[in-house]
Amino acid sequence: MATAGKHYFSSTRIAVLALFSALAGVLYIFNFALPFAFPSFLEFKFSDVPVLIGTFALGPLSGCIIVVMMVLIKLVCVSTSTMFVGDVADIIITIAFCLPAGLIYKKNRTFKGALAGMIVGSLVSIAVAIVANRVLLVPFYVEWMFGGSWDPILGMMTPLFPSCTVENFYTFYLWVSVLPFNALRCLVASLITIFVYKHISRAINRVNARLIPKGQMSARANGLKTAMIVVGIAIVVLLFVFFAVLRYMLEAFLGA
Repeated sequence: MATAGKHYFSSTRIAVLALFSALAGVLYIFNFALPFAFPSFLEFKFSDVPVLIGTFALGPLSGCIIVVMMVLIKLVCVSTSTMFVGDVADIIITIAFCLPAGLIYKKNRTFKGALAGMIVGSLVSIAVAIVANRVLLVPFYVEWMFGGSWDPILGMMTPLFPSCTVENFYTFYLWVSVLPFNALRCLVASLITIFVYKHISRAINRVNARLIPKGQMSARANGLKTAMIVVGIAIVVLLFVFFAVLRYMLEAFLGA
């Protein structure tokens, strides 16, 4: 356990974390709607695939880091169209998917462990999506984006559900939209991950075996190295947050 802890922030892990974060960020930007099945503001993304693979390859903590970096990359590149409500939602719901999957797979690194992790992660993610939308996301979205008016969001629902009103909105949205949409999202990500993970994990293990130092570092040197890497990651995250907020403020100022 101690040896694993010493090399948690190895050069290989940092490089692979950056790779998966960049790939997830690009896929997160290129999303698309499925207007024939779901409201247009529920956008399908394939970014869950590198998140899930990165979680299995590097561990649940690394998977959560990938999720946060993915959203920050998107915010820096294209800003937000939902006053950060949708971005926070994606962080919460995606972590709810990858974290249980990663924890289960960490305890049982077999195909059955991966399958069990993805099933449990999918169920947790769907449940969190339903609760978060009902309690937090929709009320904040309606209030912040539309000043408390339900008309715009109902206008996005009625093309699919003509009888949708304020009174029955959550019935249509949570059980006929959020639940099947997130079930489909988790299913697609899980199926793709099953087919490609083994090949990617072998490559990561080969690179890791070459880059992990043969000799043992002193506890002081190892602690200093780990602290420097953690500080470096924190600085990068803060810079991403700064530029994301700056971009949003500039767009809001110029559009005013």
